[in-house]
Amino acid sequence: MDWDDLPKKAADAPLDALEREALEELSRDELEHRIRRLEREIARTRTVLESKTRHAAEIDRLFGKGKA
Repeated sequence: MDWDDLPKKAADAPLDALEREALEELSRDELEHRIRRLEREIARTRTVLESKTRHAAEIDRLFGKGKA
């Protein structure tokens, strides 16, 4: 199954709306501000992803993923 085939979650709605915004109407300052905010959100998302990855690795280590 491809990721694009999975049903969208409600969390996708704000991102979908963000992607449809007309950027041409924004000033340079507004665009720079937008980039800073998006970069902070990316960093926040990466932090959560890394935490979940570490947690999954710890679970695998404790319970021996793939061991019979």
